[in-house]
Amino acid sequence: MASTMKGAGIFLAQFAGDEAPFNTLPSIAKWAAGHGYGGIQIPAWDGRLFDLEKAASSKDYCDEVKGICAEAGVEVTELSTHLLGQLVAVHPAYDVPFDGFAPEKVHNNPKARQEWAVQQMLHAAKASRNMGLDVSVSFTGALAFPYLYPWPQRPEGLIDEAFTELAKRWKPILDAYESEGVDVAYELHPGEDVFDGATFEMFLEKLDGHKRCTINYDPSHFLLQQLDYLAFIDIYHERIKAFHVKDAEFNPDGRQGVYSGYQGWMNRAGRFRSLGDGQVDFTGIFSKLAQYDYDGWAVLEWECCLKHPEDGAAEGAPFIENHIIRVTEKAFDDFAGGSTDRAKLRAMLGIGEG
Repeated sequence: MASTMKGAGIFLAQFAGDEAPFNTLPSIAKWAAGHGYGGIQIPAWDGRLFDLEKAASSKDYCDEVKGICAEAGVEVTELSTHLLGQLVAVHPAYDVPFDGFAPEKVHNNPKARQEWAVQQMLHAAKASRNMGLDVSVSFTGALAFPYLYPWPQRPEGLIDEAFTELAKRWKPILDAYESEGVDVAYELHPGEDVFDGATFEMFLEKLDGHKRCTINYDPSHFLLQQLDYLAFIDIYHERIKAFHVKDAEFNPDGRQGVYSGYQGWMNRAGRFRSLGDGQVDFTGIFSKLAQYDYDGWAVLEWECCLKHPEDGAAEGAPFIENHIIRVTEKAFDDFAGGSTDRAKLRAMLGIGEG
């Protein structure tokens, strides 16, 4: 049976704030519905919108959340644990900035911070099941990323050791998700050890092909790496379980290229853009995903260095809806066909009775 993806959804992390309508779940859900979205992806760490620990222990609370969303005219697409998954593995070079993703009680204590993050990930597994969700989206975190470029020369075995440890940390978490029947769809993202197809394969191999290790497909990061993001779908479509619809552009010049010379977002060669303002071939992407019967959500992740977020949100839902392909259940040339039998087929081939 052919499948059609769901959409449009919107990731709330870039919009949540302390001012109405972005500071409570009822108000931001109504805001999203007012812009034409049918789904919201909830940042599980944002206590203004969602109580993760309560969701893990209380089905009644999850029913209440779903009721609030239904009343507003939306449903929850996935729970996002990006900032929690990030803290499962942190290289010491990033300890100070990543402390900001965790509660103050674990600051300056990497071991306690990592243990807290793992517990939050386990809460998210139970919360996803209580919410009736089969997929959660996340990051892997990173131990090897400071050694991305092989200078100074990397000692033999350094990257293998990093991925061995990364898998060791994630295996029990993924087992917990398996127990709840929930996939973890990792966003392949710079700053994570798993940032492209090759690193995803390395991670998956260390996890012995764990069935819950899947992909949150985001073409913007692939365009900025100059990776063939359409061929990526051909290779990994069986593992793609979530989709961030996000645009980007890459404009190298005589001064900078992929690394962008430490410039800020406005002046980088590679920049994230509002949907339709960048260079990502979304017609090709939606066609590829339809070809492979992707039936998950298409969720806007809005980031842009130029456009106002309200404009980006308003434009996002119609953009996604206009690109979703309602998959056909019959061939376009069925009208010209006719009934056949084996004898007729053989006659057409000139090979007579068999």
